[in-house]
Parts: sequence; structure tokens; C-alpha cells
Amino acid sequence: MEKKKQILSCIQPTGDMHFGNYFGAIKNWVELQDQYDCIYGVVNYHAMTMPYSPKKLRENTWALVFNLIATGIKPESIFIQSLIPEHAELCWVFNCFTSYGQLTRMTQFKDKSAQNKELGADSFISAGLLDYPVLQAADILIYKADYVPVGVDQEQHLELSRNIAQRFNNQVGKEYFVLPESLYTEVPKVRSTADPTRKMSKSAGEKHYINVFADEKRIRKQIRSAVTDTGDTPEGKMSPGVQNLFELLKASEKMEAHAQLMKDYEGGQLKYVDLKDAVADALVEISQRFIAKKEELNSNKKEVKNQIKYSSSIIRQRAQQTLKEVKDLAGLMNVKF
Repeated sequence: MEKKKQILSCIQPTGDMHFGNYFGAIKNWVELQDQYDCIYGVVNYHAMTMPYSPKKLRENTWALVFNLIATGIKPESIFIQSLIPEHAELCWVFNCFTSYGQLTRMTQFKDKSAQNKELGADSFISAGLLDYPVLQAADILIYKADYVPVGVDQEQHLELSRNIAQRFNNQVGKEYFVLPESLYTEVPKVRSTADPTRKMSKSAGEKHYINVFADEKRIRKQIRSAVTDTGDTPEGKMSPGVQNLFELLKASEKMEAHAQLMKDYEGGQLKYVDLKDAVADALVEISQRFIAKKEELNSNKKEVKNQIKYSSSIIRQRAQQTLKEVKDLAGLMNVKF
């Protein structure tokens, strides 16, 4: 039997999971599990690069784990980054194969540095924020991932991972690391229903994202108040707000409703209330399914947490083996394990 290709993808524990996260990444992760050998990381070291609360970080880490399982990710595929210290150790090795100039040119470093200043964090830019793409490279390469599901905005970081891997290979005189490839899949561009010119995001405030685990009343209220046509859309073009609602309906796989409402739109007979009701129904249906699963998980929290600690320990064995081989190749002493 042919060995399955390896996929690695990670997510930061930064609060509520919204439909932008779900349709943009998690739904795809669930589907990839049938075709590939998948490992999914909750990367809590990365969440420390911006101002944070230690208590909240711990709470958010476990909340994200439960959310991932509730939405369909297999528990045995999940690891928590801080339970696998080899990531941080490999990051140091990789620091020695990364130029300072490369890191300062990273788009997300510039964006998040500016965001830090806006948060009034006394303009404190941590070395971790500058260095986290190297840790990200360690996250990927330590499992020798063949593919990494990415969006266009993440391609720069994956390219850095390939550069680091190639430099290491050249230094040790061996094609040790696989150069990971991007895995592009059709990902819906989910926008804020309050301002469809910007993507759905927690950083923009509560009205700009819809929590996957919100109660039905709140979801319906947010969709009911969604911006549709602001009056400045060129004639003959669909407004961003209406387009976003159709995108949400399509992402929810309600293709029959999507087709009928699109027909109404093209015939000039679309009632926005009908479109909003269809979208709200679709999101509520998904949400209620996930809420029921999460309630089941919450009834046995200790067992779920132990399961994730165990899966992390099993996944860690791969990381330990890679790090041992890296240290041998790099001329470093090894600790037996």
C-alpha cells in the first residue's frame, strides 16, 4: 500500500472560532484527513508573540482543542505545541540558518508590529514576534511535511521554511529535509457581515465575526443586520455584502438554495430577507451540530484532555527522531531517549 503524504497545519489559540476560520481552514482540514496523514497543531508558543494573558492563553488552548474535535478533527491528529519542546529546540538550530534581513521583511511582522502599537503596548515589539516564522518553519519541517495548506498571505512564510531547509541541507551536505509544498484548495473568502470590505476577523471586534458556537438567536441577529447594498456599487455588479452572503451559503453547501436565490438575483427579484434567512438557517444548522458534539465532549473533559496529552506524546516521538538526526548532522551532542 502506498504511504500517504504528510500534511501539517497549525492554528493559534486566540479566542472564539468563527465561520471565517471554519470555512477558510478547519472544514478543509476535516476533509483532508481521509486522503492524507494529517497532523494539526495548536501552537500556543506563537500566541505569546503579541500581548496576552497567561490564564487566558491556557483557557483558549483547551477551548480550541475542544472546538477542533467538535468540528470534526480526529483527536489523534492533534498536538499542543508546548507539549513538544523539540519545536523550540529545532527553532534555535534554524535561527542559525536564517538571516535577520529575511525576518524583518516578513509582511506579517510589519503588520503585527503596527498592530502592537495600535494596542498601546508601549511600542514593545518582542524578539519572538520577529522570530516566530523560524519557529513556524520548525513546526513544519520537524514532521517532514510534504504539504502545508496555505492561503496566499501565508506563502511567504512557507517560502522561508523551504529556504531554511535548503540551507540546512547544503550545510550538512545531504538532502535531509523535504522541501514542503503549498497545498492550495478552494477556500471561500468569508467577509465581515458588518463591513464586507474586510475579512471576517476577531481583531476587528465582535460585530465583525460570527462565532461558530454562538447561540441561534445571536447568529440570526448578526445575519439579519448584515450589510447588503450600500448604494455605491456600480450598476450591474453584485455588492460585496450580497456577494458575501451568497459565499456563506455556498460554503455551507446549500447549493439548491444558492441556485434558486441566484436565479432570483439575476432576474431582479431577489428579496434580501430571503437570502439572509437562508444563510442564517444554514449557519445555525452547522452550529447546532457542533454545539451538540461539544456538549458531549464537555461532559468528559478530563478524558479528552488526557487523550490530547497522549496524542501529543505520540506525535512527539516523530519530533524527537527528527531532532536527533538534525543534531547528528549539525555536529551537536545528543541526549539519549
